[in-house]
Amino acid sequence: MPGAAPIRRVAMLSVHTSPLEQPGTGDAGGLNVYVVEVAKRLAARGIEVEVFTRATTGGLPPEVELVPGVQVRHVTAGPYEGLGKEDLPGQLCAFAAGVMRAEAARPEGWYDLVHSHYWLSGQVGWLAADRWRVPLVHTMHTMARVKNIHLAKGDTPEPTGREIGEAQVVEAADRLVANTDGEARELIDLYDADPARVRVVPPGVDLGTFTPGDAAAARAELGLPADAHVLLFVGRIQPLKAPDVLLKAAADLLARRPALREHLVVAVVGGPSGTGLAKPKALQKLADRLGITPQVRFVPPAARERLAQWYRAADLVAVPSYSESFGLVAVEAQACGTPVVAAAVGGLPTAVGDSGILVDGHDTTDWSHAIESLISDPALRADLSRTAVRHAAQFSWDHTTERLVEVYAEAHAARTASPIEDARVLAGIPAAVIP
Repeated sequence: MPGAAPIRRVAMLSVHTSPLEQPGTGDAGGLNVYVVEVAKRLAARGIEVEVFTRATTGGLPPEVELVPGVQVRHVTAGPYEGLGKEDLPGQLCAFAAGVMRAEAARPEGWYDLVHSHYWLSGQVGWLAADRWRVPLVHTMHTMARVKNIHLAKGDTPEPTGREIGEAQVVEAADRLVANTDGEARELIDLYDADPARVRVVPPGVDLGTFTPGDAAAARAELGLPADAHVLLFVGRIQPLKAPDVLLKAAADLLARRPALREHLVVAVVGGPSGTGLAKPKALQKLADRLGITPQVRFVPPAARERLAQWYRAADLVAVPSYSESFGLVAVEAQACGTPVVAAAVGGLPTAVGDSGILVDGHDTTDWSHAIESLISDPALRADLSRTAVRHAAQFSWDHTTERLVEVYAEAHAARTASPIEDARVLAGIPAAVIP
């Protein structure tokens, strides 16, 4: 933005999950990938980033350099272990104190902006931005009111306290970053967000890692049969992500086409998370009840290079979530040339575009037929594979970071445009008494 002061340093808050954690288990997922990829690219642009996250083990060093220009700070807030995400609201004061102590050791005006991720971080970011007199940019990633509208059968609703906390962050933030136009509408319609403060910035994909490759070589490396029909789920195992939908669809497909039983592989790459931690073996038990245990492979969360091989090895990737703010898995799979079958919810229509199959709802028969239409038609798979690569190429972390820098500059310029107004806000003085 012309005339705007440069953004030199950003305090990035990720209270409940560390960018150093492996995505796919616990609370680590797309948010972790987002923070890592954006922070690295901000640093490459000369913007220093300090990521504040809660320490979860006593052996963690206070600071870890992720890459030059990106420091991860571990803040002690409550016991290192034994706290679930639902317990963390009670530790926000302790976490905020740790953040304030870190800033107090710096020269005045060290941070130019706070970017918080998820509502817990937003609560701390609200306090920090107010104390430091800098803008607060907030990315929701998921929203309680959206999740509760699309709740999976038998899943636990998000608590009222979270909804209230999210609404407070929405009101406090100088700018709200939405992943899609749909998420922007949800912020406005469900949380009364000011449309003038909402900006749409789609997440990206690592187009250097997630690329098309040799499917046969990938299968050989992963120990998969060369002639198998491979159906892949990647993500945290919890009701929200709905991996059970894929298993039930696979069982239905085998009931209609028993000859496929010798050639079908259903791979689930990920670990229990969220409400799924209460029944960590529920998916294995479901496979047994459905009679498809020989066809299902449960694989621990994979590092990115190996995950790309899983995508390349698959005939299709299923994303049957009940709610997704975007759907990074869908874009990663498509970047590898693998078609996606996804639920038509949240940001998935944007992530998938016209290069995959969108399914309305979670009916087993609908999913079974959608999967069958792909595995039985090599020409269709080849066509979708080509369009998938082109579609995914639109989403890069460089573009995401470029847009975020614009949002940062806009928020900073708006905050500093009127010294009188800024003083009014900080002092809590009504606008009517300002000449």
